[in-house]
Amino acid sequence: MLELSGQTLSLEQIVGVARGAEQVALSLLARERVLESRRVVEQITESNRVVYGVNTGFGKLSDITIAPSELRQLQLNLVRSHACGVGPALSEAETRAMLLLRANVLALGYSGARPVIIETLLLMLERGVHPLIPEKGSVGASGDLAPLAHLALTVIGEGEAFYKGERMASIDALKRVRIEPIDLEAKEGLALLNGTQAMGAVGSLALHRAETLAHAADVAGAMTLEALRGTPVAFDERIHAARPHPGQIEVARHLRELLSESEIRASHLENDPRVQDAYSLRCMPQVHGAVRGALNHAREIVEIESGSATDNPLVFANEQEILSGGNFHGAPLALAFDYAAMAVTDLMSITERRIDRLVNPDTNEGLPPFLTSQPGISSGFMMAQVTAAALLCEARVLAHPASIDNVPTDGGKEDHVSMGMTAATKLRSIVENAELTVAIELLAAAEGLEYREPVKPGRGVQRAYEVVRESVPRLTRDRALSSDIQQIAEAVRQGKFEI
Repeated sequence: MLELSGQTLSLEQIVGVARGAEQVALSLLARERVLESRRVVEQITESNRVVYGVNTGFGKLSDITIAPSELRQLQLNLVRSHACGVGPALSEAETRAMLLLRANVLALGYSGARPVIIETLLLMLERGVHPLIPEKGSVGASGDLAPLAHLALTVIGEGEAFYKGERMASIDALKRVRIEPIDLEAKEGLALLNGTQAMGAVGSLALHRAETLAHAADVAGAMTLEALRGTPVAFDERIHAARPHPGQIEVARHLRELLSESEIRASHLENDPRVQDAYSLRCMPQVHGAVRGALNHAREIVEIESGSATDNPLVFANEQEILSGGNFHGAPLALAFDYAAMAVTDLMSITERRIDRLVNPDTNEGLPPFLTSQPGISSGFMMAQVTAAALLCEARVLAHPASIDNVPTDGGKEDHVSMGMTAATKLRSIVENAELTVAIELLAAAEGLEYREPVKPGRGVQRAYEVVRESVPRLTRDRALSSDIQQIAEAVRQGKFEI
């Protein structure tokens, strides 16, 4: 049981809840803290003191004071009016991550919402009620307003939700699992809407996939090196100790493990005229390692954000104060996701170059043209490399940073926005393209190893070859490779190449 208290959540914890592998509850200490925060809001409403977000309009309308009798309607109207999302719905896993992150932020006790709000979010997680949340409509400041408004709609029994894969009215989904919809009190609509939890949810899951992918890219690269009879000298520990970037050192170590006890290497060790390999082989530690460094940086940002108060205004119960600020601004996440997107695109770039070296008869070290034993009548992996090129070109377009863009909104009040949700969804798309590209290299490298038999590759490479062959047979004659690529990409996502 994961007890929420507003603490920093690890990427693994976020993914575990998103996949339904971990139960969540609100800690008792956090509940008390939330109650103290709520008392401050109630004191303000009782005294008729004017405070933004409690008894005023929002954004450009913040100068308008709202009468006590209209405070509930104010919060209800806020949720309804901000539910302007469009486009495809977030996946179930992304929605679950979003519910978790929002509940955890509220558990910090800076939002002024009642504990029942958090408990309702956690019941939705536990009982499988997943709000229908369109992925488009957020500019990332004041947070992810539109996506979070759709989440809030389900909390109040409006909008739509999914239950056991079926799309239905939220009120029907809540009734099926005996969850009472919430009547929002002062500030609670704003507490649900202000924050970075949509971009955080989408980006977190994409980032976790990217980390799994980066490991598989090492495996694919090692397989290619063996198929091309390359040298592991460039992975010598002494070289990387002389340039001690942690990611570079880790990738070099991983490659040495994958290539250990290679019969292929031993077979051409004494009579190989080549002094060194092409960059796409020789520089794997440097490039793959830099990618890991970028992903590690993004992980740090995501994990800090998971336990950060990101709404406005914030309630400081000890001082009995409510302060307006800008913690909802998604710049930290937006920049991190853009960095990660560029890194994964570069990983695709070096991967595509290795695929080309495997299939190109001018560079593939005696392997048959396009890895087919019947060149001419058969095309083998010719078009697989073309597909990799297409995926890479699309990723290069998507890698343009979203965080440098800006469209002022809300009548100029919100005059600098983060575009963090766009950065997160772009990262997700790039990671998907990269999984397919690495899958193509794994398939092509496995095919190349067939032509080196009976000599065996290193232990780790041999195991990776076996994983490929568990799903996809050797290409003895031309066939449609689309499903093969998809199967191996799914194996990458599932972590089957954690070797």
